[in-house]
Amino acid sequence: MALDPQLLEILACPDTHHAPLDYDSQAQTLTCTECGRIFEVRDDVPVLLLDEARGGPAAEDARGGSAPQP
Repeated sequence: MALDPQLLEILACPDTHHAPLDYDSQAQTLTCTECGRIFEVRDDVPVLLLDEARGGPAAEDARGGSAPQP
């Protein structure tokens, strides 16, 4: 089952910028259009927890990259 299109319209990144999310139905993920964090969709429920997201600024810092400046 896919996520409801109306739900996808209102979902946003839980970080302070609240950017829109792009849905990948094959991978069952939502990707932030601003910070690049990847949030999983488990059993048709988006898991929008920053601690469980992959990628984004924290991952770049861990690899030695720099986080985007505000």
